[in-house]
Amino acid sequence: MTKEETLTSFLIETQARSYRLAYSILQNREEALDAVQTAVCRALERQDSLRNAGALRTWFTRILVNACNDTLRQRSRIIPFPEEGLELGQEDPELSDDSLARRVDALPVEMGTVIRLRFYEELTLKEISEITGQNVNTVKSRLYAGLKKLRVAMEGEVI
Repeated sequence: MTKEETLTSFLIETQARSYRLAYSILQNREEALDAVQTAVCRALERQDSLRNAGALRTWFTRILVNACNDTLRQRSRIIPFPEEGLELGQEDPELSDDSLARRVDALPVEMGTVIRLRFYEELTLKEISEITGQNVNTVKSRLYAGLKKLRVAMEGEVI
């Protein structure tokens, strides 16, 4: 199987997971879909930079997280225009108890990203380090600090 076929197969198999990750970061259906599309395009354009096929998941997740971060940066520059009657799309993931998800969203972006990658995507600390471009010890400290804040928040205190 060629590198392109392997990448295409991976992208098709993980499209739902990719959307869930993007949505968990962006909290907006259209932006999440755009981020996944951007990440897929970037991955196809840069497939020659992938040296190890075993690192495909980490490589693509880093591209996707970077696309989401780009969207967050662009969002901070835009002044929203209020729209009436907005409803979430039916494809949006709904959690039975979103109190934990809301608390993860309230964390600083760096902590929230590490927690999502560790527990939503079940990545190792080393993989998260490669995806975020941070030292493993930095990833650990952000993970444990975020978990501590979540524990405190779940006990009734503010994050």
